[in-house]
Amino acid sequence: MKTKAFQKIYTHIENVTKATCTVEAEGVANDEMATVDGRPAQVVKISGNKITLQIFPGTQGIATNAEVVFLGKPPTLKVSDELKGRFFNAYGEPIDGGPDIEGKEIEIGGPSVNPVRRKQPSELIATGIAGIDLNNTLVSGQKIPFFADPDQPFNAVMADVALRAKADAIILGGMGLSNDDYLYYKTLFDNAGALDRITAFINTTESPPVERLLIPDMCLSAAEHFATTKNANVLVLLTDMTLYADALSIVSNRMDQIPSKDSMPGSLYSDLARIYEKAAQLPDGGSITIIAVTTLSGGDITHAIPDNTGYITEGQLYLRRDTDIARVIIDPFRSLSRLKQLVIGKKTRSDHPQVMNTAIRLYADAASARTKLENGFDLTEYDQRTLKFAKEYSRELLAIDINIEIDEMLDTGWRLFGKYFSKDEVGIKQEIMDKFWVGAE
Repeated sequence: MKTKAFQKIYTHIENVTKATCTVEAEGVANDEMATVDGRPAQVVKISGNKITLQIFPGTQGIATNAEVVFLGKPPTLKVSDELKGRFFNAYGEPIDGGPDIEGKEIEIGGPSVNPVRRKQPSELIATGIAGIDLNNTLVSGQKIPFFADPDQPFNAVMADVALRAKADAIILGGMGLSNDDYLYYKTLFDNAGALDRITAFINTTESPPVERLLIPDMCLSAAEHFATTKNANVLVLLTDMTLYADALSIVSNRMDQIPSKDSMPGSLYSDLARIYEKAAQLPDGGSITIIAVTTLSGGDITHAIPDNTGYITEGQLYLRRDTDIARVIIDPFRSLSRLKQLVIGKKTRSDHPQVMNTAIRLYADAASARTKLENGFDLTEYDQRTLKFAKEYSRELLAIDINIEIDEMLDTGWRLFGKYFSKDEVGIKQEIMDKFWVGAE
């Protein structure tokens, strides 16, 4: 072993797999960064003096006498206001042609905020997307996944949320993005003039898949900087967590660990929880809110990735193509924000809960009418009206390309109630009807 400054250097690798190598070393810490034959690597397992490192770019061409240099520190990120408006790779290095960041160097992947020091989430995060704000309202400090099929436009939805969300800072973590998706985000943010509040950490399909394991920690470390030092409300958007979990699986398999359900590592729950639990409302005013895309394989919600995600997070959002209007909508039946009761009717207009519940009840009546129609039964006049209501409700309030304020969403709901139903059929409290009803008396 040779020692250079604070670095330990070894030149005898005992074992090499497709993603990891093992070397005999001393005084090395878990998660410590290293270089193997000049390639970035990280300690993932310590057994006595046997140190296993995951090599982010892969191990092809690495010889057993390659130089292993331990850097004496875990992955770090330089944080400052200069992060805003910039694009970085998984190591926190600029990829937009701009200068390096000057700022305080912090370790990424630290512990989440102690639950007893958190404040109960209570602030509305408006996105301008009616399917979210009206029916599944988000609260600062919430963590919620976006379940979507791989062919659905989830990156477009995330970009819209980034542009419209009323947050002080947006952190985007792209994992396994195609170059087209990366350029889409970059061009859209630039053209919209929104780069000054957006920071992005990007791993594309051309980059080694194992590198994407660093992306969530980079994003959340930047978010913690803005939330704790600037008391900022930070929205973290992660896409796609399924590809992140696939990278976990690659490393786990190459370390000969016994796979768990769906070939995922047995530590999948704790690996995902470590990320999602960073969402918090801080007592001094800052907050970290996480929305994370999880793509489904064949719509299978029982797969280990969405299944574990559902236990950790506080609800879920679903995308669905509505064939009646030929547009993608936020599915009102399968989507749920478990924290919405903390803000609807309190931070929004008093009629919000009544409008939300009534619209979904009438939408469910339309679904029943559609089932009757498909089975050859005659429809009542009420059934006909619910079908017309559902089509207009989808087009004006559930479609993902709707961008309006919450008060306008509620006004649209009242207009549709008055257009298709009587007061008795709507069934909302009289004092609220007296204030907001716009239909026939």
